[in-house]
Amino acid sequence: MVELLAPGGSRDMVAAALENGADAVYAGARGWSRRRSSFELSDEALRECGCLARAHGKKLRVAINTLPMSREIPALLRKVEKFAAWGIRDIILTDVGCISEVHRCFPELSIHASVGCNIVNGEDASFFKELGADQIVADCRLDWDEVQAIKEAGVGVELLIHGTTCFTYIGMCWMSSFHKQKWEVDEEGKNHFLGSPNRGGLCYRLCLQKWELEREQTGAVVARDLVLRNDAFFGLEDIPRAIEAGVDTLKVQGREYSVPLVAGIVKFYRELIDDYLADPRQFSVASWKERLAQLRDERDAERAERTATLFQESAP
Repeated sequence: MVELLAPGGSRDMVAAALENGADAVYAGARGWSRRRSSFELSDEALRECGCLARAHGKKLRVAINTLPMSREIPALLRKVEKFAAWGIRDIILTDVGCISEVHRCFPELSIHASVGCNIVNGEDASFFKELGADQIVADCRLDWDEVQAIKEAGVGVELLIHGTTCFTYIGMCWMSSFHKQKWEVDEEGKNHFLGSPNRGGLCYRLCLQKWELEREQTGAVVARDLVLRNDAFFGLEDIPRAIEAGVDTLKVQGREYSVPLVAGIVKFYRELIDDYLADPRQFSVASWKERLAQLRDERDAERAERTATLFQESAP
């Protein structure tokens, strides 16, 4: 049975996702995942959400997917040890050294290699499996031959069915870090670089601002108001094929969305997946496209508002 994985940007969002049909919810450990702290959870909140998920017969997956400095790794391992003692069994990681070390110290845990690992082929998947990953998040632009090759590597495969693309690979853009160069240290001693999600900071979506293209030798402007690609998408039409290909998890992004919007998106996908599984031969995507229209409008409005806020924050 394919797993529907939903975002948990707050305790209320975790509860709403579980109540609307998510099989698992992922939430970020505060200061250690690729979101700002208002969309991450404290350790105590993660403990409560883990209990709530188990009460529903479901899972909580904790993201610790920033890139730590050497002196921060002991704190990361203490945090994982705490979560494991609380019954949390699924951890999302990006750093290859941390994947290896967490697997060595906690072999009973299920490690998920984050989308930030940029796994794009079967050899990548085999490498992360050797490190200790049980499941990988595939890049959202792979063709089906590559998805099959990753599946054949013997790891679980997770595909995004709602999220955003990026003009470069996720986790590989440092544009914001050139714009906001400021370090902060939190109460746990973790060092954050505010311009980089990889270090617990922010992506200010500078790619969505309007750019000018200049000719290299003369400096003359040859194009104005250019916007780099960073599209949000719903992977509606890919779901039947993903299920038939044996994809293990279908993931919805959106920890920064409102709780009602996430609840609506999760409910939509839960009902669509169940409809397909009930009778694949009679399934038609056309009726689901109509139902998706309102959710898309709500998603676009919230994303535009969030982007405008980030533009204001990034202003000199």
